[in-house]
Amino acid sequence: MKKLLKYSSNFYVLAILFFMFWMLFIDSNNVVNHFRLSQKLNQLEDQKGFYLEKKEKINAEREELMSNPQLLEKFARERYLMKKPTEDLYVIVEK
Repeated sequence: MKKLLKYSSNFYVLAILFFMFWMLFIDSNNVVNHFRLSQKLNQLEDQKGFYLEKKEKINAEREELMSNPQLLEKFARERYLMKKPTEDLYVIVEK
């Protein structure tokens, strides 16, 4: 017990303890913020993987569309409601 009191009254021990407390809980780069940021980083990396897969899928569809003129025409008619000048276009919307 006497040794503990001896170390607790030492200036350097108190300064180190204060510094550790400050860095762990009070500073802007504290442990709680690091934990939150690491969770956010993991979440963003998951989203990055999702979007990279989606990008690959879109590029594959694009290559398929550019290589096949009939498929390109079908895509334009369905997606952008394009038509030939002599055609009439009817859009049926389901409720």
